Amino acid sequence: MVKRKKGQLKIQQMAFMLIAVTLFFVMVGMFVLVIKISGLRESANLLEEEESMLLAAKLANSPEFACGESFGGTAIGCIDADKVMALKKIIKDSTKYNKFWGIQNIEIYRIYPPEETITECKLEDGNYPDCNFIRLREDIEGGLRSSNFISLCRKEFDGTETYDQCDIAKLIVIYKTQ
Repeated sequence: MVKRKKGQLKIQQMAFMLIAVTLFFVMVGMFVLVIKISGLRESANLLEEEESMLLAAKLANSPEFACGESFGGTAIGCIDADKVMALKKIIKDSTKYNKFWGIQNIEIYRIYPPEETITECKLEDGNYPDCNFIRLREDIEGGLRSSNFISLCRKEFDGTETYDQCDIAKLIVIYKTQ
């Protein structure tokens, strides 16, 4: 009888040991998994930021923004301000472009020639071209930003002739992280 109790005790000890070892490896696995998932989120945020930086560089040459040949030849990194204002009106009146680029918003700051105050170009105010900031979607603010320098050009009329007016600007792409 004593041997049988000793055998049962040894079996119980082995069962508890197997459970303890299994729980230990489960805990280690969960710890490793949490670390991997944390790194995955950081990688996703970095990829999204890199994608938005590339998008900021590509937007200047997209048909919706590019100067094309209207300013004397094909210009790279040139945005037609008149096109942007027309696009702003389309975006305001419709939801077609809301998810077109996969970002929250696009802003353009004219940085040269410098001005002391920031004046937003608003269609209802009629202050275009006497403004230095264009926000395509007025209802969206916040988010992470990436930017690229561009030429912001428009047609001007001085009373006798039409000429090209180009300024230095910054194209800012605003995106939201997960």
